Amino acid sequence: MLSPTTRTSFSSASDAYDYWYWKLFRDGQDFGNTKALFNVGFYITNPKNNYILNKDRKWSQEYAEAEWQWYLSGDPNISKLGEIYGKVPVIWRTMADKYGNVNSNYGYQWKRRSQLDKIITMLRGNKDTRQAAISIYDGKEQDSYATDTPCTYAVQFTVVDNKLNMSVVMRSNDIWYGFCNDQYCFSSLQMLVAYETGYDLGTYYHFAHNLHLYNDKLPELKTRNYHL
Repeated sequence: MLSPTTRTSFSSASDAYDYWYWKLFRDGQDFGNTKALFNVGFYITNPKNNYILNKDRKWSQEYAEAEWQWYLSGDPNISKLGEIYGKVPVIWRTMADKYGNVNSNYGYQWKRRSQLDKIITMLRGNKDTRQAAISIYDGKEQDSYATDTPCTYAVQFTVVDNKLNMSVVMRSNDIWYGFCNDQYCFSSLQMLVAYETGYDLGTYYHFAHNLHLYNDKLPELKTRNYHL
């Protein structure tokens, strides 16, 4: 569970990553081969600061950008990611169905039924709309989730003081892999929508029902005392 002193605002994704990585290590409870915290929500006040700088993580902006470009294509097939990046990471190959398609290409999801185009039109016409939401996880499609269940429920945009704010609601989020690349793509989406609608960029709110760190990504014993 979260303690009353938990931070809820960060100036960058990298600061958020560092904080929650060590928070999970210190306070996470054992849950399915992970250290987990539940109902975690926090703001990133400058979504443009979407680079992960932690040296141990060795995050690749090149790969994150390739994933973003794959999402922009709207093509759910992992072969498209291979064309963009030069190869397909193992994690995507294990999630793909026999045709090479995945449900977790979020661009494929937001292009379904023209969801992204519709919310941009809404926001242009009515800055006070509460309906600028993109649905990703869909219980009515659970039969197609045999190999890949989307980790994100929905993304919603709200304009306050002429600034475009975004909320991402996730059922499950791994801090090591998922958060680092997901936040890059979602913040890129927020910047895209802000550009298309003419609003200034606001805050990014990130919520995960289950935020976790896999046990094989826990820090080495020799480094633990330094960060406690």
